Amino acid sequence: MDYFGIASILVVISALFGYINVKFLKLPITIGLMLITIVFTMGAVVIGQFDDTILQTEREFISNINFGTLLLDVMLSFLLFAGALHTNFDQLKIQRWPILAFATIGVLGSTLLVGAIMYPLLTAMGFNVTFIHCLLFGALISPTDPIAVLGILKKVGAPKKLETKIVGESLFNDGVGVVIFLTIYAIAKKPNAAIEVSEIATLFIQEVGGGILLGGLLGWIAYRLMKSIDNYEVEVIITLAAVMGGTLLAHKLHLSAPLAMVTAGLIVGNDTIRETSMSEVTEAYVDKFWELIDVLLNTILFVMIGMEMLVLALDTSYLYAGLIAIPVILACRYISLFAPVKIFAKRLDFVPKTTLIMTWGGLRGGISIALALSLTVDMNKDLFLVMTYIVVIVSIVGQGLTVGPIIKRITKKYSS
Repeated sequence: MDYFGIASILVVISALFGYINVKFLKLPITIGLMLITIVFTMGAVVIGQFDDTILQTEREFISNINFGTLLLDVMLSFLLFAGALHTNFDQLKIQRWPILAFATIGVLGSTLLVGAIMYPLLTAMGFNVTFIHCLLFGALISPTDPIAVLGILKKVGAPKKLETKIVGESLFNDGVGVVIFLTIYAIAKKPNAAIEVSEIATLFIQEVGGGILLGGLLGWIAYRLMKSIDNYEVEVIITLAAVMGGTLLAHKLHLSAPLAMVTAGLIVGNDTIRETSMSEVTEAYVDKFWELIDVLLNTILFVMIGMEMLVLALDTSYLYAGLIAIPVILACRYISLFAPVKIFAKRLDFVPKTTLIMTWGGLRGGISIALALSLTVDMNKDLFLVMTYIVVIVSIVGQGLTVGPIIKRITKKYSS
């Protein structure tokens, strides 16, 4: 099937399931779409026991989609730019140091803790895994997903300073998490080669620092171009060009495209820059355009996550391993956030129970699945993919449906 056919089917399914969610379920779009898709897929599996026509058609369709490449190389840049564009820049500036600590020390700490704990657990369960491969699992499951949590936070009216911490951390830790994963992946691919610390450090600095610098340059160029004209059609196209051209350039230069897009989005979306570079009409069109892109890609992403069930090797022992991983990952996230929160809580006004809220509000999403799909068979791909999928489903459905009431209860309790 060609690209247009795949895109058309995904959009049609997304529109249909989105309608069902809005009309009947009335759940947050990410949760609703994924649940409907999972039910649809399970229905196809049940019907397939009697007539496998629908099941085989769906399997063939999924096999034509390279989920990892599509998300990491294409969709992620658009989603992160859109998320950054609507992030409160002033609050982000105030909270920049804790957000930086969460997105770097937090992700790295969580990666090491998850790897160190899951290795003996999986070994005790009889799985033939290595420590480096468990670290890979820690790296792919540690980044949180701003796409999944942003709508939920806005819906419950979370305090701005709390929303900024969670969304700001998620925007940046995606890029950092991908770089950490790729670094460990490079080591895992050559287990017998000598590990050059300087080479790893150079790669990390190049990807992270280079990505942020490229994003800053793209944001500044977009700002200067938009400031010099007053034409909303062209100015919307300039923002689109910054994302598409910037992503292509980041890949060519081996820089972090996610971090570049987050940085560019924060600059273009900055209130001060908006006032000097966009008319009210342009601002409205830019915001509406990127909101539409965000919603469209979100719907497609979570429909694909639901359909990816069909590529899983559903071994019972894999399911048990995934269930065991859930409390381990939550505990590791809590521990990795504890020290940064304690350090900065004295200088900044933190919402009470910030560590707990950020632990439960740190949803996992498509990025984790995309990274798991990139593993090789030698890296225990089937095992870690099933574990990742279980963690993502429980995270989005279980945590996603309860994080709102938890935030409301905690903030109400301490504000009353």
